[in-house]
Amino acid sequence: MSDSPFMPKATAVWLVENTTLTFKQIAKFCNLHELEVKGIADGDVAKGIKAYNPILAGQLSRNEIDECSKNPDRSLKLTKKNEEIQIRERKKPKYTPLSKRQDRPDAILWLCKNASELTDGQISKLVGSTKGTVSLIRKRSYWNFSNLKPRDPVILSLCTQESFQKAIEKANRRVEREKKAKLREEKKLLKEKENLTA
Repeated sequence: MSDSPFMPKATAVWLVENTTLTFKQIAKFCNLHELEVKGIADGDVAKGIKAYNPILAGQLSRNEIDECSKNPDRSLKLTKKNEEIQIRERKKPKYTPLSKRQDRPDAILWLCKNASELTDGQISKLVGSTKGTVSLIRKRSYWNFSNLKPRDPVILSLCTQESFQKAIEKANRRVEREKKAKLREEKKLLKEKENLTA
């Protein structure tokens, strides 16, 4: 058992989804029964188990997978066992209770007024809305615009102070980059003009 990969079932899920290896090869490598691997492929087994990439974990090489895919009699060899790899949770879409949903447009309006450097994409991410809604509110053409009251998204608990701060910093960096690019462009045009008049 010691030479089985870390998180064998999750590894099997990944191999089933991403390679053309036989069930037998996957079963042998992951120390599972062949029927179990078939069950994974059919979606009956390992429901809800996140696929675990053995290549990123350094337990298998892409080359090893390719060689074994070409030769069904060949067994996969474990490179090394790595139990330090962290599996990153996939971000779940933020659920907002109904009572809070009418707060979103108010928060968007507040952000458009008080943090105009944020892009529509950043605002939509912060409050869990769509870019379309943000754009409509920014242009004042939102269907319910006259009833909106600008309210701070942090106070409404639609986002944290930290994520708001990070978004602002990112936006400021973007604005700075754009300014520099514009200056470079202006200098370039000026030089071209000078060269023409010279």
